[in-house]
Amino acid sequence: MPLFVGACAVPDGGLFRAARFRDVHLYQRYTEALLNGHVPYRDFFMEYPPGAFAVFLPPGAATHSHYNAAFKALMALCGAVALVLVAFVLVRLQASVARVWIAVLLVAASPVALGPISLNTYDAWPALLTVAALALLLARREVIALAVLGLAFAAKVYPVVLLPVALVWTWRTRGRRTALAAAGAFATVALVVVLPFLVLAPHGLVESFRAQAARGLQIESLGAQLLVAADHLGLYSVTVAHHTRGAVTYDVRGSLPQALGALSSALQVVAVLGVAWLYGRGRDDGRRLVAAFAAAVAGFLAFTRFFSPQYLVWLVPLVPLLDGAAAWCLLATALALDQVWFFHYRSIVELGGRSWFVLARDLLVVALFVVVLRHESAEDEHAVVLEDELPLGVPS
Repeated sequence: MPLFVGACAVPDGGLFRAARFRDVHLYQRYTEALLNGHVPYRDFFMEYPPGAFAVFLPPGAATHSHYNAAFKALMALCGAVALVLVAFVLVRLQASVARVWIAVLLVAASPVALGPISLNTYDAWPALLTVAALALLLARREVIALAVLGLAFAAKVYPVVLLPVALVWTWRTRGRRTALAAAGAFATVALVVVLPFLVLAPHGLVESFRAQAARGLQIESLGAQLLVAADHLGLYSVTVAHHTRGAVTYDVRGSLPQALGALSSALQVVAVLGVAWLYGRGRDDGRRLVAAFAAAVAGFLAFTRFFSPQYLVWLVPLVPLLDGAAAWCLLATALALDQVWFFHYRSIVELGGRSWFVLARDLLVVALFVVVLRHESAEDEHAVVLEDELPLGVPS
């Protein structure tokens, strides 16, 4: 814990520092508007899902003049709880003491590699909820786990990619009735969070989700960076469009980028469903569940059309749970590369030389997906079912 807090304070814009980056000013603006009686999605556009208010509101309710510091402290708290859950999961998996220490040290040091992004976005909140859902699944609290996953979905959407794996685990270890109850818990919690805004501002809420889904091939995505690399080599001419209405984004314009965007979305679906299919074919082992969670998120990120640097936070509490240094090194390098170009975003938009770092980051995430997917397969091939592993859900 002290190491993690210290790591949060190291980067520019980190804990105990006044500078703010990314979208914290937007979080404060939305919070103040809500506290002043304005309805999100009806009275003002908000690109984030309703569950994000769970972490937007507390800093605003506690203080007006120090929202930035309060928000960073809340994100640090989310990271600290995730650190505890990482240790819990590994103990549940009967990992060695050395293995537990390695994993928690990797998580504790991650803010140094990632830089200011770690505390200046709210991605630590859904990342915490996903590892909490994983811990609850391993603790045989499947219905509560899916309820937590529903809250995570309402906060950031991406945790829905973990739903197929979680349902497969629940169905095979606890039966159809529990799986249906867990699916109902997921839907109920998500609906409870979204329903008030859907009733008060149906058009605005739908428009928020539509604006996110309608984004083109964003400049930081793998497909866009492959085109940028081709531009540098004189093989293609890239045109970047800045969209400020709705979800703000820098997209690559043209018919080929549109086709690559559609292909990226298709590959995302194939990756997520492929992870669930591969998991469903093997043993119901806790280590395979962990690998499937990490693989689903990595696959979703590897082929996404919109890849902001803070999205790597989603992988921070999951990848260290895996055995083997390859996945850890890939994630650590990808985190560090994010920081290399974070303060030089104009170079990325203007197709400067730092674009190569973005391409390297994207390729590393693809490699991470492949490594984790192979790790999931290897866990099935070499798993040994022991009597003392039965509490993890392995049927006798």
